[in-house]
Amino acid sequence: MLIGYARCSTAEQKLDLQIDALEKVGCEKIFFDFASGANTERPGMAEALNFARKQDVIVVWKLDRLGRSLKHLIETVGDLEKRGVGFKSLQEQIDTTTSSGRLFFHIFASIAEFERDLIRERVQAGLTAARQRGRLGGRPSIMDAKKLKMAETLYRDKNNTPADICKTLGISKATLYRHLKESKA
Repeated sequence: MLIGYARCSTAEQKLDLQIDALEKVGCEKIFFDFASGANTERPGMAEALNFARKQDVIVVWKLDRLGRSLKHLIETVGDLEKRGVGFKSLQEQIDTTTSSGRLFFHIFASIAEFERDLIRERVQAGLTAARQRGRLGGRPSIMDAKKLKMAETLYRDKNNTPADICKTLGISKATLYRHLKESKA
C-alpha cells in the first residue's frame, strides 16, 4: 500500500500540489500536517508512520516534507527500512524499494555522516587553536575573585544560611559549594 504524507509550514499554505501528486502515484491513504519542519510535534507524520505495515511505502512529494533535518530524515528512513517499510520521494525520485534507490539513499546518508565528521573535526581544530592562544571555551564564571571572597566570609559566619548567601550573591547552592570546595583545594 502506498501511504502519502504531506506537510505545509502554516495553515495559510495549501497542500493541494502535494496531495494531487500523492494521489496521482496511487497513494490510498494520505496523512498531513500544518507544522514547521523544525517542529517535533507532527501528529500526521506520527500517524502515517504508525499506520505503515511491512511491504507498505511511505510517499512524500519532497524529502524536506518528512525530515526536520538530514539526520532526522536518515533516522526515519532507517527505522522504516528496519520495519520492512519502503520510502519514496517524488521530486528527488528516490525509491528505497529498489536496489538503486537504497544505494542512492545510503550514499546520501554516507555523505551526510561525512559532512558531520568534517564539521566535528573543524570545531575541534578551532577549539585547539583557541586554547593555544590562551582562550578557554565555555560560559564565563559567575564567581569572580571578589565574589568568592565574599562567599567565603559569609559562609564562615554561622548566622548566614547557604540559602541567604546564595540569594545575596545571586548564585545557586551548587555554584556556592563548588567554588568553596575549589578554593579549599
